Amino acid sequence: MEEMAAKLLATSWEVWDLSGQKLKYLPQDLLAPVTLYTSVDLQRNKLKRVTGISKNTNITELNLSRNKIIEFSQEICNLKNLQTLYMNHNNVRSIPEGIFPHLRNLKFLKLSTNRLARLPSDINQCTSLTYLDLSKNCLQNIEPLVGLPKLRELLVEKNQLTELPSQLFQKGSCELTKFKAMCNPLRCPPEEVCAGGVMDIQSYFLQMEENPNAHTTWTVKAMFLGSSMAGKSTLCHSLREGKPVAVAMKDRTEGIDITRLYTHEVRFLLWDFAGQEEYYLTHHIFITPRALVILTVNLASYSTVDPESFKDQIWFWLNNIQLRVPNAVVMLVGTHCDQCRDLEEVMEKKKDIDEKINIMLVNRKMVLKYQKKNLEENTDPFLYMDQVDEIDSLLEYSLKVLDLLTLDCTKTQDIVRFRSHILKCIQSESAFLCSETILPQSYEEVEQAIQNLVTLEQIPQHGIILLEELCDLIMNHVTQSREHLHSILQFLLRYLHRIGVIIWYEDIDVLSDHVFIKPSFLISMFKTIVRHDLVQQLERISRDLLMQEGALMKQRFIWVEDLRCRGTLHNAALRILVRRELEKLVIDDDDLVREVVGNKKEEGIILTLLQHFEVCLPTLVRSPMNPQAPDFIPGENHWESVRESKRDPDGACLFPIYLKDDLIVCQKWGENKQDDVRVHVYVLPEVPHGFFHR
Repeated sequence: MEEMAAKLLATSWEVWDLSGQKLKYLPQDLLAPVTLYTSVDLQRNKLKRVTGISKNTNITELNLSRNKIIEFSQEICNLKNLQTLYMNHNNVRSIPEGIFPHLRNLKFLKLSTNRLARLPSDINQCTSLTYLDLSKNCLQNIEPLVGLPKLRELLVEKNQLTELPSQLFQKGSCELTKFKAMCNPLRCPPEEVCAGGVMDIQSYFLQMEENPNAHTTWTVKAMFLGSSMAGKSTLCHSLREGKPVAVAMKDRTEGIDITRLYTHEVRFLLWDFAGQEEYYLTHHIFITPRALVILTVNLASYSTVDPESFKDQIWFWLNNIQLRVPNAVVMLVGTHCDQCRDLEEVMEKKKDIDEKINIMLVNRKMVLKYQKKNLEENTDPFLYMDQVDEIDSLLEYSLKVLDLLTLDCTKTQDIVRFRSHILKCIQSESAFLCSETILPQSYEEVEQAIQNLVTLEQIPQHGIILLEELCDLIMNHVTQSREHLHSILQFLLRYLHRIGVIIWYEDIDVLSDHVFIKPSFLISMFKTIVRHDLVQQLERISRDLLMQEGALMKQRFIWVEDLRCRGTLHNAALRILVRRELEKLVIDDDDLVREVVGNKKEEGIILTLLQHFEVCLPTLVRSPMNPQAPDFIPGENHWESVRESKRDPDGACLFPIYLKDDLIVCQKWGENKQDDVRVHVYVLPEVPHGFFHR
């Protein structure tokens, strides 16, 4: 018994847990010259400094995460037995020289979520280090890390890195097996290369050595967003032509239109998004990071005295841009100036918009900080750490909104001024847009081969091709080996997807082997389902099309009624609509139709994407709502997500955006009564528009 008690006592002394005690200073017991503690947990306190910690030289593990530490204590260099150090989620701005050469036993170091702008030059003398997390800092250079002989895992995500040192990835000089650098404005190597892992980065630098005449490309994906009739299409067409272009009502955008512009050695991919709310809910399928967002505002209809005007035309869009692409650069463009009373009215509205946007962005930061503070002051803040981390992540992002540019789209000089303004923006905001990319000649060769395949019509008209088939076709146009080509192709597809040239859903398992060389085809398929006049489209389905699906006229009436009253679209109706669009495009390929449209046994590409991005939710045909449905209690029962739930290809899908009529709800539940409704929701600090439709 005495022996057991002695063991328990020794264990309690070896590991001392002081987490979550709201400590502002190290406790005196810890500062005493005692050598029994080998692991000290001080996370989730309010420490600003760690003075006196050096007295415990036997410490092998020290956790100082989630405090308010500003200075990386010089005393830590005396902890010569230290093997593991957590100092993430603090406010450390710099690390003094002369600390790391003394930490010869340190293997694990976590410094993520601080404010480090530079690294000490002697950090590479920490010779035992195998794991290093520097993500979510302000680093612009990681050159000091070159020479760490045992480093295996390095995380530098969400910094300000534009280039990586090639020596860090030289074979034989390091043991790196895991490297993450997402969310950096990288130009050499591009972020898409880093996403492929260490071997792809090594291949990139090897190609750079073999082809020193690397080419610098400037490509910008410009997304035109804004309310319906704000002049997006007019602005987009005028920008491309360099002069005013009037767009007729019948030619207004449905879904998304894509055009290209080459000017001053910059390649623009212009994505014109329709403004109707129905189309908005599919935007996140195509929006990619680091794009230039051009938000159009109809100044003629904008009111400085009506709060709803700012909310509808600007706040709604900026709020959702922050959720989709939080680090975006937003260029505000005021249109229809020619319809305003005079220049004074235009300038008054410009001033009002700029002021309200500044207030909006400041308020958002303030609200997030209050939310974080309230969670941290909870009786058991550990339960909310994931939410605190999410708020920290949102606070790190910085949506940049440029001052409003007013334009009269009927004047050539204003269109020329708009072009000039965009080019100036790209030069000044290149770190945000990451528009400049340095590519070896071999990479350029593969991209050119893809373009040649399209020109030579070796790619199918619809542009859908399997990854391996694409690789086979490219092999006939390049000098690369197949293994090397596969690595280059993976990078290029990620890169071309981000800038909007092609679409490749690498993260969707069932579609990862499909490449959409022509995004316009995929978008045209979406237009058939997500559109403002879908009811009328259903009513126009012919008897012949119904027969192809084995359906009757009676079922067509049911489809229309269910869409109007329940917001559900039967999969059979969806297949007919997509098949009809394929016929319009003169595509007569039974295998393709089955792959895109699906059948009664399996989903097609369109339905898979709609459900993956939660534009719609799978449901049973004509299933009644169930007022006796069991309660969902977090932690006690499992709530299946759309991606986990069992789907019925022959069923139907609920499209929340089409819930225009609550007739069915009233019949089943009666009129709304506030006392009857109690909802418990666990969500992120910000909720996208459309989340709570009905």
